[in-house]
Amino acid sequence: MNRLRQNGHTSSKLNGYHKSDVPYRKEWDSCLPLPSLFFTPAAGVVFVFAVACFMNSYQGDFVFDDSEAILSNNDLKPETPLSDLFVHDFWGSKLDSKTSHKSYRPLTVLTFRWNYFLSGGPYPMSFHIVNIILHGLVSVLMLAVFSLVLAGYHNDREGRPLFGAPKASLACAILFAIHPIHTESVAGIVGRADLLCALLFILSFLCYVRSCCQDTVSRTHATLHRPETFSLAWFCLSVVFCGLSVLCKEQGITVIGICSAYDIIVICQVDVLRLLRLKKSTENQNQEASPSVTKQNTSGDWFKSLCVRHLFLAITGAAILVTRWRVMGSAPPVFQVFDNPHSFVNGTLLRTLNYNYLYALNCWILVNPWWLCFDWSMGSVPTIDSLSDPRVLAVIVLWVVLAFCLYSACVGPIGQQQRQLTMALALLIVPFLPASNLFFRVGFVIAERVLYLSTAGFCILVVMGICKLQQKFTSMNTRYCLFFLVAVFMIRSIQRSNEWKTEMALFTAGAKTCPLNAKVHYNIGKLNSDLGNIEKAISKYRLAISLNPEYDQAMNNLGNLLKDQGKNEEAEQLLRKAVEIRPDFAAAWMNLGIVQAALKKPREAEQSYHEALRHRRKYPDCYYNLGNLYLDMGQHQMALNAWRNATLLKPKHLNAWSNMVILLDNIEKLEQAEMVGKEAVKLFPNDPTPYFNLANVMGKADRYKESEQYFLKAIQLSGNSPVAKMYANLGVLYHRWDKPAEAERAYMKALELDPSSHNVQQNLQMLRRKYSKNAKS
Repeated sequence: MNRLRQNGHTSSKLNGYHKSDVPYRKEWDSCLPLPSLFFTPAAGVVFVFAVACFMNSYQGDFVFDDSEAILSNNDLKPETPLSDLFVHDFWGSKLDSKTSHKSYRPLTVLTFRWNYFLSGGPYPMSFHIVNIILHGLVSVLMLAVFSLVLAGYHNDREGRPLFGAPKASLACAILFAIHPIHTESVAGIVGRADLLCALLFILSFLCYVRSCCQDTVSRTHATLHRPETFSLAWFCLSVVFCGLSVLCKEQGITVIGICSAYDIIVICQVDVLRLLRLKKSTENQNQEASPSVTKQNTSGDWFKSLCVRHLFLAITGAAILVTRWRVMGSAPPVFQVFDNPHSFVNGTLLRTLNYNYLYALNCWILVNPWWLCFDWSMGSVPTIDSLSDPRVLAVIVLWVVLAFCLYSACVGPIGQQQRQLTMALALLIVPFLPASNLFFRVGFVIAERVLYLSTAGFCILVVMGICKLQQKFTSMNTRYCLFFLVAVFMIRSIQRSNEWKTEMALFTAGAKTCPLNAKVHYNIGKLNSDLGNIEKAISKYRLAISLNPEYDQAMNNLGNLLKDQGKNEEAEQLLRKAVEIRPDFAAAWMNLGIVQAALKKPREAEQSYHEALRHRRKYPDCYYNLGNLYLDMGQHQMALNAWRNATLLKPKHLNAWSNMVILLDNIEKLEQAEMVGKEAVKLFPNDPTPYFNLANVMGKADRYKESEQYFLKAIQLSGNSPVAKMYANLGVLYHRWDKPAEAERAYMKALELDPSSHNVQQNLQMLRRKYSKNAKS
């Protein structure tokens, strides 16, 4: 649409159209206090607005879901084969895994991988900058979409697309660009899925419109006609963009519905309601569908072409759905009650009522974007369990407003304004359908990001409403209304972007909006735990559990903190309850085993570890802790086997390697200890610990020179913070090696680092006594 041009004629006829044929250009555009710009400067204005509102997020951190999608996702790392992106979900898990959410978005992950590569690692700034630019591009493309919806597709005499309804289109695009609901999609890096999906969604739509109107390029636009043919090349390009959009996010498939609606309502101008009623003859339908349809276009060829296009659209949609179903293992994702409690409400009537209440809330946050939260699960929106619940009024209001809009769009002679209203409703509703719970259960209650595309329909409704007010109340100055709305949206977007810059700011804002959300308090607790604010973390975990008594993850984390504080009895109770709530919670089983081992319940601890391994076979940390348990029980070979399993599953498990070397050293299996130690050194060439362990083994085997080399290497790798124990053991080596001067220097260095070391003091005294006697004799 870069070649779109403004239809700026002001004569009594607009290139063959009467004034009444283009009401939005002549009447509604004049209601708006905006300049009438060509497409290119208008696009520049929209891009500036889009970037200005969210540019402060470029300094943000990785927050909330970004950690799992970026920092913990091995698919972003260069060593991971590119093919893995197409068999893993958005979070890097295998699609056939029981825990996978089946979110298949390989193209989005691929862009993350490019960011990772170009930035030299997971540095958030470049990720944020790309998101901001993508939002600006989407907003510019939306300007073209709004022009097509509000003024239809027209060409100038040279066959170039016209930029119709320039003022109304610009107003819609600015509102879309600055709407605060977009903050999650722009400031949250995982929101790139929505941005890429929207970008390709719009390109698919624009190509489809071009394919339908291709045969008008060689004509003048003096007459409006229904297309009897379409361009297969542009249609195929539209299908390709649709498929790519789906590979960025599942919502992309809804562009098929928008293309269908635009084709029927705007391009062919079919009065669907009258067609279904079959009350008029074919001749009357052709005459009444649009006063601007010419006699040359009253044949049935346009209808055949319309049917063919919709057949191809249906085939495209079916092919995408079947492929998507097969990719996700022919099974839907499994969600828990706390993810989306409204979909688990008993009874079809109450469940439908809950769904409609959620629809009302989605509409409300579009109207009132001050009420935003990063997560709406776990008590944020209590379920409606009775018809007497006063929140049923919100559902009634929703359907009254929707019924009024549908009535206005469908009843009476269908003119251009009715078609514009119908398309606005289509843009509002159709992209939201995958998140509506109508076709399958989704894993959230409300997600602001899924409203990214639906905001386009909302913006059209707002601008249409402003124009209607100006027409009805001519003394009203809508300039202040529009400017106030833009100012409020911009202020809120900038403020909300600041909240998304750090997790603490984001979670704290969420607690204010949704104080009953257990997950919000859980995240605040987890963040404080990572920052070392243990008491604050414990308080938040307890609050989360009080709000949701079956919050197993909060119980697991709280149990870990209490275990570290030595409160093992309470920790055991919490962890037992967590595994009762979720029997396959492997991490909770492992932590329960650790607590039971600390409480001297070795058999129960062993059972807990085995239960964890039953639910997660590849669990290196669990094997490591099981090895520690066997060590305490004196079962050395079983301990070695467990640690070996840990290193096989996770070759970089340093503690497991260290424990194997130390145990083999202690039980005098020095040859095995040497072999294991050298394996560890190869895996950790820049870590001092394996060298230190191997040095001890070599010293015990009386291989002093090799031991000295390993000790010195360990000290060298320690840098500016060497461990006193390294110098202490090096002193013991020199002591045994009969190098008193070197031994004394090593002991003195160890005491310099740790003056309270009693063993080093004793060894130094023994050294001095021994060599003082030798000196006297």
